[in-house]
Amino acid sequence: MAVIGAVLVVAFVAAQTCQKSSIRLDKGQAIAKAEAQVGFTPKRTQIRLLRQGITSKPYWMVSLSRPGERPGTFSKLAVFRINANTGKLQRVR
Repeated sequence: MAVIGAVLVVAFVAAQTCQKSSIRLDKGQAIAKAEAQVGFTPKRTQIRLLRQGITSKPYWMVSLSRPGERPGTFSKLAVFRINANTGKLQRVR
């Protein structure tokens, strides 16, 4: 009985860990979620999937911008960190 109980506990912990690190929000959904948060129409969009933290949680890093008058500058810039598992907006700059 103890061995079966231990196997069930290990299976439960593994299932919870895998579920927290899965990617449920795709690239297009992350961009749409970020665009809904800004008050301008972006001309440039950059997106990357990064895993951060000890548990390697997946995050979409989305950058939306409009170029400025001078090269290498922006008239508008917004950077979002979106949890790729839950879709929750984590940080905005």
